[in-house]
This record gives sequence, structure tokens and C-alpha cells, in this order.
Amino acid sequence: MANIEKRITSLGKVTYRAKIRLKGHPQLSATFPNKSKAKEWVQLTEAAIKEGRYFKTIESKKHTFSELLDRYLRDVLPLKPKSYNKQKAQILWWKNQLGSYLLADITPAMIAEKRDLLLSGITVRGKKRSNSTTVRYMAVLSHVFTVAVREWGWLNDSPMRKVTRPKESRGRVRFLDEDERVRLLEACKESKNPYLYAIVILGISTGMRKSEILGLKWENIDFNSNRIILHETKNSERRVVPLVGLAKALLEEIFKSRKLDAFLVFSGKKPNKSIEIRGAWGGALKKANIKNFVFHDLRHTAASYLAMNKATLGEIAEILGHKTLSMVKRYAHLSESHSIKVVSSMNEKIFGS
Repeated sequence: MANIEKRITSLGKVTYRAKIRLKGHPQLSATFPNKSKAKEWVQLTEAAIKEGRYFKTIESKKHTFSELLDRYLRDVLPLKPKSYNKQKAQILWWKNQLGSYLLADITPAMIAEKRDLLLSGITVRGKKRSNSTTVRYMAVLSHVFTVAVREWGWLNDSPMRKVTRPKESRGRVRFLDEDERVRLLEACKESKNPYLYAIVILGISTGMRKSEILGLKWENIDFNSNRIILHETKNSERRVVPLVGLAKALLEEIFKSRKLDAFLVFSGKKPNKSIEIRGAWGGALKKANIKNFVFHDLRHTAASYLAMNKATLGEIAEILGHKTLSMVKRYAHLSESHSIKVVSSMNEKIFGS
């Protein structure tokens, strides 16, 4: 049994995916630029299977690694607009390294050799490439092979399954201590940018990303339910963020004085564009004398404060929008150390130093 379904990419491109299901055989699928080629593939493949002439290994000998990457760039990557540019560059790197080989000749050892080349490479900024960056290169290649196996039938198995990825560091954790927070917020209050103070308060209060804050629309905010609903997030999943306290009060004040044609909360000179804060943010950091701190560290600050106030790792992950606990384990020690301080303080008050 076979069926052909029409698909339209986010860029409006039309493709046709053909699927073949025959009892006693694994499901096969392939994608084509037009329906006639899809029908032709179905007819030839079904006949080959029934006559015992079909072997998936043949496909891996028909196509080069370069052809696989080109097809992925054409049919799959456009479906991921947020990561398109970065992943395209990564895919082109792999194409330059191994593009001339047949798929059947691509081995785990070859990929491991290129992994080591990535790890020893120097970036455009003159620094050694990190383990995390190398893992990103390997992740996109892994997905390419997965699609080739599951959807296109070009390979029996992915060689990436036998290649070890470098171990990533736990990640940088830089957050504001109490004195820094007071100085920074005072500097933001004095900024000529009318929204900087509210933006920074929102970042600390909710852990929202810079893009999420600046792209925030009034329709996303439910003051009655004390929440912000984010439909566009980094991991493409809807997220509900609690809105309480000072952050809520500041947004309510902005709402009262908003322009009627402004649908963005922090709109700039044009109502459909968010305000620019780079200069104001840099000026506030300088005035507050805060070193080694970027806007994304407000997200770390929010997570760190949550950990120190006894939030569980699961709760922190849910608020920040992480799919797994691995990203928030970096804050576990803060919860533990804060608990020790609380217990020490209690003992000192009761029993003395």
C-alpha cells in the first residue's frame, strides 16, 4: 500500500512525500519535487520489493554525501527558519570536508576525524572552538542522517550513532549580587531610555530572553490572570510566564500611557518595531560599574534567585522554558549553599557563634 501527500514549506515551496507500506517489510518514504516523480518511485520500488530486488544499501551507493546535504538544505532546513543561517553554515562545513564521498563510504571513523578537526580549529574571532560549538555541528549532521534513514531510505543506519560527542561544560553562571542589583536598577532608572528600567525588572523577575521581552505584545499579557503567554519561543513551544509584583505594576503603568496604534509593549519610534536598548544598557552597566555582565545574564540572575529561594530544578526549568533539567543543573549548588547559609544563620541566632 502506498500514498503520496502534498507538503508546503514555510517558504511556500511544494514537495511530495511518498510512503510505501507492504506487509513484512519496513515502511519506506521519500520526498520529491513533483508528483509524477513520486509516483514513478512508488511503482519502481514496490515492484522491486515484490520481486526481491530492493535493497536499501543500493541507495547509499547511488548518492554522494554532498547530494544528501543539498537535499536537506533544500527540503528540510527551510522548515527551521530560526536556526536556518547558523545550521546552513554548519552543513556547508561538512559538505566541504566530506562532500565527494558516497554515502555508503561515510564511516563513524571519518566523522570522528572531522570532529577532532573541529575541536582543534580556530574561530573567526581567533579563539579555539569550544566543545559546545562542536556539539552543535554534530547535532545538525545527526539530524541529516536521521532524515536520510527514516524518511528518504538512503541509508540503513546513521553512522552518527557510533560517534561520541564532546562533553559540554555546565555553562557560564553570572548573576547579580544584591549590591550589583541595587546599583544597576538605579542606573536604569536614571537612563534616558524610558523603558530600560521596566525591561531589566522584567528580565530579573521572569527570566525571559531579550528577544522575548523586546518582542512582547500587549495581546500576550493577561493582567487579570497574572501571566504572560509566549507563543514564539526559542524552542518553538508555547510558554506561560508568571507576571507579578513590580514587573506587573510597571507594565500596567506603560499600558495606561501606551499609544493606541502600538501593539508592542516596548515599541520604538515606529509602532511596529521594538525600542533599541543596546546603548542605554551599556551606559547603565558602565554607570553601575558592573563588569563581565551581558543582558542574557539577567536570565541567569532570575534562575539563581529562584534557586536561592528554594525553587526546585523542575520549577526553574518550567519557568525558563527548558525542555530538560540538564540546563538548570548549573543552579543546583546555589540552592544547596543558600540552604547552608539559612541553617547557619538560624544556629547562630539560637546558640551563638
